[in-house]
Amino acid sequence: MLRVWSASPPLQTLLMPRSPLASLPSRCWGLGPSQALRRSHPLSTQSEPCRSSLSRRNHEAKQKRQREKQMALEAGITPKGKAPAGSSKAWTPKEVVLYEVPTEPGEKKDVYRLLPPAYSPRYVEAAWYSWWVREGFFKPEYQTRLPQATGETFSMCIPPPNVTGSLHIGHALTVAIQDALVRWHRMRGDQVLWIPGSDHAGIATQAVVEKQLWKERGMRRHELSREKFLREVWKWKDEKGGEISEQLQALGASLDWDRECFTMDAGFSVAVTEAFVRLYEAGLLYRSQQLVNWSCTLRSAISDIEVESRPLPGHTELQLPGCPTPVSFGLLVSVAFPVDGEPDAEVVVGTTRPETLPGDVAVAVHPDDSRYTHLHGRQLRHPLTGQLLPLITDSTVQPHVGTGAVKVTPAHSPADAELGARHGLSPLSVIAEDGTMTSLCGDWLQGLHRFVAREKIISALRERGLFRGLQNHPMVLPICSRSGDVIEYLLKSQWFVRCREMGDRAAQMQVRCRKGSSNGLSVQAVESGALELSPSFHQKNWQHWFSHIGDWCVSRQLWWGHRIPAYLVVEEHMKGDGEDCWVVGRTETEARKIAAELTGRSEAELTLQRDPDVLDTWFSSALFPFAALGWPQETPDLARFYPLSLLETGSDLLLFWVGRMVMLGTQLTGQLPFTKVLLHSMVRDGQGRKMSKSLGNVLDPRDIISGVELQVLQEKLKDGNLDSTELAIAAAAQRKDFPHGIPECGTDALRFALCSHRALGGDVHLSVSEVLSSRHFCNKIWNALRFILNALGEGFVPQPAEELSPSSPTDAWILSRLAHTAQECERAFLARELPLITHALHHFWLHSLCDVYLEAVKPVLSHSPHPQGPPQVLFSCADVGLRLLAPLMPFLAEELWQRLPPRPGSNSAPSISVAPYPTTHSLEHWRQPALEQHFSQVQEAVQVLRALRATYQLTKARPRVLLQSSEPGELSLFKPFLEPLATLGHCGAVGLLPPGVAAPSGWAQAPLSDTIQVYMELQGLVDPQAHLALLAARRRKLQKQLDGLMAWTPSGGEEETKRQQRLSSLQLELSKLDKAASHLRQLTDACPSPKEL
Repeated sequence: MLRVWSASPPLQTLLMPRSPLASLPSRCWGLGPSQALRRSHPLSTQSEPCRSSLSRRNHEAKQKRQREKQMALEAGITPKGKAPAGSSKAWTPKEVVLYEVPTEPGEKKDVYRLLPPAYSPRYVEAAWYSWWVREGFFKPEYQTRLPQATGETFSMCIPPPNVTGSLHIGHALTVAIQDALVRWHRMRGDQVLWIPGSDHAGIATQAVVEKQLWKERGMRRHELSREKFLREVWKWKDEKGGEISEQLQALGASLDWDRECFTMDAGFSVAVTEAFVRLYEAGLLYRSQQLVNWSCTLRSAISDIEVESRPLPGHTELQLPGCPTPVSFGLLVSVAFPVDGEPDAEVVVGTTRPETLPGDVAVAVHPDDSRYTHLHGRQLRHPLTGQLLPLITDSTVQPHVGTGAVKVTPAHSPADAELGARHGLSPLSVIAEDGTMTSLCGDWLQGLHRFVAREKIISALRERGLFRGLQNHPMVLPICSRSGDVIEYLLKSQWFVRCREMGDRAAQMQVRCRKGSSNGLSVQAVESGALELSPSFHQKNWQHWFSHIGDWCVSRQLWWGHRIPAYLVVEEHMKGDGEDCWVVGRTETEARKIAAELTGRSEAELTLQRDPDVLDTWFSSALFPFAALGWPQETPDLARFYPLSLLETGSDLLLFWVGRMVMLGTQLTGQLPFTKVLLHSMVRDGQGRKMSKSLGNVLDPRDIISGVELQVLQEKLKDGNLDSTELAIAAAAQRKDFPHGIPECGTDALRFALCSHRALGGDVHLSVSEVLSSRHFCNKIWNALRFILNALGEGFVPQPAEELSPSSPTDAWILSRLAHTAQECERAFLARELPLITHALHHFWLHSLCDVYLEAVKPVLSHSPHPQGPPQVLFSCADVGLRLLAPLMPFLAEELWQRLPPRPGSNSAPSISVAPYPTTHSLEHWRQPALEQHFSQVQEAVQVLRALRATYQLTKARPRVLLQSSEPGELSLFKPFLEPLATLGHCGAVGLLPPGVAAPSGWAQAPLSDTIQVYMELQGLVDPQAHLALLAARRRKLQKQLDGLMAWTPSGGEEETKRQQRLSSLQLELSKLDKAASHLRQLTDACPSPKEL
């Protein structure tokens, strides 16, 4: 049953009946306008001496509308159909139609009821997904039974989203691209596996659960045991972790849910442990004390991708976690280091981090800096402790920056650590894990927060007379993206992966690039096993990153994650010789055996203590392509679907995820984890801004799919983690961007809009208005199918496609356009260029089928009895067109395709999702490029006719038309299309005027080409004097615009280009108006005004 229902109108009400053109004797050419072609349309009238009754009625109706508009303005009422001032973003809510037929989950939807009168996403998208899943259409095992099965496999994994949150519009882009490719391969007949999964997101998940514990119970995790805390995390995951699956299903993602993978599952955990052990045994994993990115708030090392580099223009105050007052950054503090033995000599050093002064072990200058040559080898006094520090020379120091002298703090700066290592300097760690100062700083600083200590140190320098100034200094501040705290670089004993050897292998791997024609359809032949990056410009970043790669810290000081399978041998640690003994094993039993062999002790007398740390989440994510298939076990899935056919992901993950998958996949499996990588760009909002919660422009795809009120959007902001200032900014931005909320657009419209962008190049700037435009396109398809189904009628039996023979040139043209569209889609899918597909489909459905063929065929279908040819053509357009559309708009395509009658004797697919995708070869017999070229001239003639009608404001009249060419035989191209030309041009009869024959007097004239002229009847259809006044007013308005543009001098080249284009457009329009005025004056001379009668 349907809510708010109206039956479909009968066919006659959908058609605009037009009489066919009668054959006209050649002797009528050259006769007077009243004697020539009889107007065939019933709205046309006989010629009148001056003003027709039709034009008089049009004039009266226009005056009435103007009076109503003026009255509305005086009353302060917005005219009907106009948005209120300042509400350009307003949209008209559409009536929501719900599918309310009782249908159990997994049961097929009822498709025997009449279609609703208008497209409604909620009706269309109901019930299909659960039926697809239950029937097993998304499983590779099902696809082996398809008649079109190719025997080839296509495998891909979804980039596992963090289990902590929900998908945003960037994830929706990934799903839209991947699912389109997956569905095409499935319809093509390939055995397809698309693996779903989610990432345990160690830091993010632990932070969320800790906040929840504090909010609900007032407890910190350390008040619980590790085991109890982990139970809380698993409980949270079980309650909240299903949201991502719900979003993926709402997006129509055709994933094999029986193979869903979570990175903390038991099987995946086995793979992580195995990978760690194998890398350790290969000498690619070691434990060492090195500088790491440290979050004092999280008390953990974090990865490079979790460090946000925030540029500061100068003095900036930031509110940081744990700091009651804002902290100043972007200031350069100048400090004097006295030269030992010379009371008046000093070396001034600039620093943005005075809190690290207690950790300074030297001052460095460039060896060629003449200002300090006399001080080489001298000692300096530390400004706080008075200890002697060496002044060293190093060629990495930049003498033209600041004073040319830099302080060396190896324990808290990566650059200083390298410099210190070259000079054998011992590091001093003066900042602790919690961000407080250590005992090495002395009692006066120990235990103070680092930024409180900063102010105290500056005060001490002032008191000692060693402070030399403070100035603005642009800088880049490393911020922890998880906590918002400033990153500290701390020396920590951690586990590291040696990346140089694996990185060299990845960098030296022959990376092939897509080359060939401008549309990227051909691929350069390369050696088997090479890695293809697309777009190819990412290859430079790939090579650079791997050639400069450092070792990867994989230790994280968390409880949630894969615990490192490494064990400290306590007995060896207690020796106190400074060397800890660590062993690595798949189990504690295995580790104990290794420790016994290593120490020479018996297993029973050894005490092992497992490393409390967990592995970096990126470590487990790097194993996803093969661990999700059962590695390290030799599973059938691993043998059949690995390596993956394609990896599609955001370009921001190229190095941190894709690069590490290539490194570990090649090392652990001996093969590339995938042979092709497709990278899309970042999604930004319609204003080009990065999606950010603090800007209020992060969108849940479901809000665009189902629509959402502004109030709900604002409530979602309050549920987030924004502080009061950020919340106010984000809320204001939402009120500006979505003053009326977000309209319901539907899944298909969202997917189509996302795939329409050239996501493989620049950033994707997506606005809700674009998605709404795609919804309008869905409605156009919906109405087209309602018309087609009505035209087919009861008892229609489709012919086999190979037997369909068009009965008219127009039928042949639309079938050729359909075959051409299938060819474009096939080529673009092979090239993975989805915008080319959306363009081809949009052009066919909207401009070829709806705007041209359906309009042209309406008069033909009004004949009784119905001709047999057009319904067969309409069926083929619907069947093939929907199958072409299915990978991008799966719900709409399924809903409409299911209502088409099946072809007799064919093994019809149960779902469009497993129906054969139309191929170039299967439709080749319909292709007629020459016919399409001819018809394009007919379409140009239609545009000329419509432009003439608009110029003379012929709103309802159907004027007669003549075509004349100076080239003999050229008009023969138009003969087969005279009737559709009249229909599409909204004209009466269309005839051909032989070369050299004079055109009827008073007819409007317009060039179609250099050799073809179009003539349109005006006499009796236009009031010349009234219309001349309208043209004159229009001309004055355009001339004023032209004069303004001529006087304006643009500032930039792009503005000048736009100005020139507008100038050309205005000049052309003025020329048309002048020509129209000339024709009207001719009519005025031939027809006296009413005052003269």
